[in-house]
Amino acid sequence: MISERFRKELKAFRPYVPGKPVEEVMREYGLTEIDKLASNENQLGPSPLAVEAVKRAAAEIYLYPEASAIDLKKDLAAQYGIGVESLVVGSGGEELLLIIAQTFINEGDEVVVPSPSFGIYNTTTSLLGAVIRTVPLKEKEYDIPGLLAAVNEKTKLVYVCSPNNPTGHIATREQLDALYAGLPEDVAVVLDEAYFEFGKENPAYPDGLEYLAKHPNTLLLRTFSKIDGIAGLRIGYVITSKEIAGEMNKVKQTFTPNRVAQEAARAAMKDTDHRAATIAMNRSSLTAMETTFQEWGLEFFKSYANFIFVDVKTHSARVFEELLKKGTIVRPGHFWGWDNWIRISTGTEEQTGRLLKRLKEVLEEK
Repeated sequence: MISERFRKELKAFRPYVPGKPVEEVMREYGLTEIDKLASNENQLGPSPLAVEAVKRAAAEIYLYPEASAIDLKKDLAAQYGIGVESLVVGSGGEELLLIIAQTFINEGDEVVVPSPSFGIYNTTTSLLGAVIRTVPLKEKEYDIPGLLAAVNEKTKLVYVCSPNNPTGHIATREQLDALYAGLPEDVAVVLDEAYFEFGKENPAYPDGLEYLAKHPNTLLLRTFSKIDGIAGLRIGYVITSKEIAGEMNKVKQTFTPNRVAQEAARAAMKDTDHRAATIAMNRSSLTAMETTFQEWGLEFFKSYANFIFVDVKTHSARVFEELLKKGTIVRPGHFWGWDNWIRISTGTEEQTGRLLKRLKEVLEEK
């Protein structure tokens, strides 16, 4: 039977489940408008400079992309004061996380992952035969002693998402200092900073570049999806040591990311007005939700990302479905084992207002 030829890891493999598409919800519920606050997308839309770059690049899509993404790498290198040899550019965080796993993981190796966190850490490593050691949060913070206790001679990677998805809390300088102090130098730290532009709103948020300068076993993962609003183009990057970047670039597919995405990212980097407007919208939306949830007596994580994680005191699957019917998509927490919690992306003033009105109606119906 052909099924006997499938990789054995697929028998227990649990693929990542993305947020529900807008088009599907509109068809299913007969709606004409949807507020998608489920996937941490930028509700201001893409950078206008990126849109113009896409239009210009469209005329050259008959050509293969620049395989090394050298122009984008030069822009990033200039921004961060690093060499282009320390960069790996790929088609979004998922591809880059897979490249990291392919660079480090052999069957039977182990990785340490906080819980709850981004599910792609688990899927990319388990597919390659890794054993995943999960460490729950402790009092809404990373349990650094717990993470270190999970490390052994088989451990290859430790993942830290800061700000964390789905909670929005950060890894503080004190916590990262303690992690590195207790970690063997041959264990790599994947510091996922997909939301770092929002994290910087917190004065206690440490820049991962400082840790890379001292610890070459660090890999920083960043993206253009969130702050720049080009998630649909799939483009992000890793900053790491030249040694690690060299090995990752061996593994990476030749022609990713695509030509259009590269040009859009280069333009978006320069759009400081759009980035500032995004930060302002995010701050306003978070403040409105935090204030309202406090008034309602709901527990939530203090977030430094573009979403908030809140305990709605009833099963998230029901809240998710009822909000769908009203035209708002959120992310139910049962995916992470937090049954009564939901993750809500930030939005415009109008979207946030509709969300709070609809959520109040749903919670009063229980």
